[in-house]
Amino acid sequence: MECRQSGLSEVLFSLSLFGVVLDLQLDGVLGATHVEIEHHLEMGRKLLAAGQLAEALSHYHSAVEGDSKNYLTYYKRAAVFLAMGKSKSALPDLTRAIQLKPDFLAARLQRGNILLKQGNTQEAREDFEVVLQRSVNHEEAHEQMMRTNELEELQEEANAAYHQGDYSATIHVLERVIEISPWDPESRELRADCYIRMGDPQKAIQDLTPTTRLRNDNRAAFLKLSRLHYSLGEHHESLNHIRECLKLDQDDKECFSHYKLVKKLSKQLDSAEELIQEERYQEAIEKYESVMKMETSVPFYTNLAKERICFCLVKLRKAHEAIDMCSEAHQRDPRNSKVLRDRAEAYILNQDYEKAVEDYQEAREFDGDSNEIREGLERAQKLLKLSRKRDYYKILGVGRNANKQEIIKAYRKLAQQWHPDNFQSEAEKKEAEKKFIDIASAKEVLTDPEMRQKFDAGEDPLDPENQQGGGGGQGGHGWPFHFNPFESGSSFHFKFHHN
Repeated sequence: MECRQSGLSEVLFSLSLFGVVLDLQLDGVLGATHVEIEHHLEMGRKLLAAGQLAEALSHYHSAVEGDSKNYLTYYKRAAVFLAMGKSKSALPDLTRAIQLKPDFLAARLQRGNILLKQGNTQEAREDFEVVLQRSVNHEEAHEQMMRTNELEELQEEANAAYHQGDYSATIHVLERVIEISPWDPESRELRADCYIRMGDPQKAIQDLTPTTRLRNDNRAAFLKLSRLHYSLGEHHESLNHIRECLKLDQDDKECFSHYKLVKKLSKQLDSAEELIQEERYQEAIEKYESVMKMETSVPFYTNLAKERICFCLVKLRKAHEAIDMCSEAHQRDPRNSKVLRDRAEAYILNQDYEKAVEDYQEAREFDGDSNEIREGLERAQKLLKLSRKRDYYKILGVGRNANKQEIIKAYRKLAQQWHPDNFQSEAEKKEAEKKFIDIASAKEVLTDPEMRQKFDAGEDPLDPENQQGGGGGQGGHGWPFHFNPFESGSSFHFKFHHN
């Protein structure tokens, strides 16, 4: 019996101790609740006034947790949400404040304003009507009720115009609709659709972008944005948007399918540009050729590929291939100054300076601020002027990309052909002398890196006008070795110098 009493006493003692601990815990949460709540409310008010919204919100969160029956606490937290631009978060707090105090007109009016901006005219009207029933002369409620009526009429007008296929009129009406209800995603989506149908994807993007925040889980908007950016050639932006769609639902079939397409193309384009930066032009050409095979439905990517292949061929000094590819690119995109610039360079490689000048002049019309185009035009004009005097490449019959060995080989062949000893009459000998001097001059200029660079830049290094301190010449054609072996009395005999 004593054992039983002893056991019962222990249980009672344990229960008593548990009760004390529980009282202490409750006292910590509830006993100081009023003081803590007042502290949080006061801190929230001060921080809100100071513009420290995140810190103010934290205190209002604590106040709501401490007293879930205080309508003013919810209303004040809603005010912070609104100041932070989070109207969707403010709505539940305003609704809770109204539930706790149905005649709280300030909360009714504020909720009605939010609902109106969201385009929800029916619920907004209900709130404004309650305010006007209790306060007939409430000026703001009257104004908002008029805006609600106007919005309903405009929405009906916009929808009617859209269904009639009058997209321009729809856009015009929606401008006022969106002015009244800027947080309504449907109006922006409708206007975006009109812009797409009218062939203005950029404006459609401007309307669709905010709808991704105005709707929860707006995968459709992210997908549409990705497709629009893709159609404009903005593959990085397209990839960013489609990734946002997959963040919302990684199993979304449409988004995943489009993601694979964009990722593959974007990788090819980035890789091609990296190869160009590394001056691996032939490999870059192959990448761009694969891009054209991969994407045939969006013209931008074929245009871009041809433009960049044109550039690479110029860098590889393949003049004829470059001219053909650049001409294709120009036909597809006539206002592309980069294509005109590159074709001009290809024409220079092909020693067709008149066409080079024409292309640079046309490129300047489309991009008048480009120093590169201005300098290219000046160089092409110099080369054209120079070609009308002496063109050392043409004299030797070699291309502008000929190496030193090819130049010397051409020189030897022509020097042997035009040596004056090969001719009998005086007239023929004089003509041969002139030819031979030009051939020797061409060889000297084109085998000297510094002189060749000057000539390629549009300056004749053997022209007396361009030489410092003078320098003579025979009829404008200076003998490069500082004497003329064909003057009377000379016993010069032609020899080849292997250098």
